Amino acid sequence: MQYQLVVKFWRKSLESEAFLETIEGRLRAALGGSVELEGYDVSAREINLFMMTADPRLTFRKVRDVLESLGIGNGVSAAYRLVGGAKFTSLWPARPMRRFTLP
Repeated sequence: MQYQLVVKFWRKSLESEAFLETIEGRLRAALGGSVELEGYDVSAREINLFMMTADPRLTFRKVRDVLESLGIGNGVSAAYRLVGGAKFTSLWPARPMRRFTLP
């Protein structure tokens, strides 16, 4: 798995942090062994979910389906980078207003 996919949740789009367990469980079921969930980075404004994958675009399509089924398709952005890399390639939203960054 050579890419790190990061899905950013804006805190105001989530009911509470407890909802993350539901998201993680659904993602594990949908993605199986094709992805390694690495955990979260939680700050006052955002929550970043990190995962390792060989195909970040395909993985994000599956992630997005799960999020939309949970009613949280909005308030999310996503990008990926090579493991150990610094530059992100944005995946969502399709036309990002700003660069994808981590806190």
